[in-house]
Amino acid sequence: MSKITEVIVWSKPMCPYCDMAKALLKQKEIQYEERKIGEGWTKEQLLEALPNVRSVPQIIINGNSIGGFQELKAFFEKGEHNG
Repeated sequence: MSKITEVIVWSKPMCPYCDMAKALLKQKEIQYEERKIGEGWTKEQLLEALPNVRSVPQIIINGNSIGGFQELKAFFEKGEHNG
């Protein structure tokens, strides 16, 4: 298990899965940087960072792409972190 030191959440407005992912991180008391498409960030910047993604949220933990909300939930259920 490794300590979570950096979390980036790519999101967009009006995205229920984005909101659920951010709520889960808050519940776990994990700080994150939100990169919201349309509010300072572009879809092109998301695709530059993660070329093969087609949806949001996209969660990056310690430089590793985790995936979306379901993958984030599974990440915590597996206990692959140490707060």
